[in-house]
Amino acid sequence: MEKIQKTLATKRFKKFIYISLIAVLVGWVIFRFAAVASENARYVFNASRIAADAGAPVTAIEMSRKSGVLYEPLAIQNNRAYVSADRAARLKAGQKIGNGKIVSVSSNLDYDTGMYVVRTTGVSDGLQFAEYTATGYFVPLHAISNGAVMVVQDGTAHVRQIQIARQDSENAYVSSGLSDGDVVILSSVKSGEKVQIRK
Repeated sequence: MEKIQKTLATKRFKKFIYISLIAVLVGWVIFRFAAVASENARYVFNASRIAADAGAPVTAIEMSRKSGVLYEPLAIQNNRAYVSADRAARLKAGQKIGNGKIVSVSSNLDYDTGMYVVRTTGVSDGLQFAEYTATGYFVPLHAISNGAVMVVQDGTAHVRQIQIARQDSENAYVSSGLSDGDVVILSSVKSGEKVQIRK
């Protein structure tokens, strides 16, 4: 018993006890930090993890045939506009422009200007817009890339080739490649990426 008391009273033993206590305390602190970090990793918002698990949040529109209007800009002066051959092909007599309409679109080049003449009636001078009305599928231009859109199939983004019949500065009138019920993604995603549609 005396031997044990002498051993407990030595500086060497006391130092060993202090070091052991400090080591236990440091180990417990490290363990607690690791446990908290692990718990946070499971429950705290992590965009990339959620995208991988539930899918990247995207905005989308469901396709259905509907009537829509595309707008062709025209600079009118004295009920006349001068346009290129490509634009002349998109205009026709009777097409509405504001409160007026197109009377005729020349089929021959105007040699003075090198352009085609569009004659109107009842249209004010300045920038006006000829209206083109159609029934079909309309898709915002920003959702189209290289003649294709991204559609949702079984919760995943897939490339779908489309045919654009006509477009203006904001929307495209799609003549083929889409059907009623197709969900076109408006956000930027990659093919094969899991997606979750925002409500």
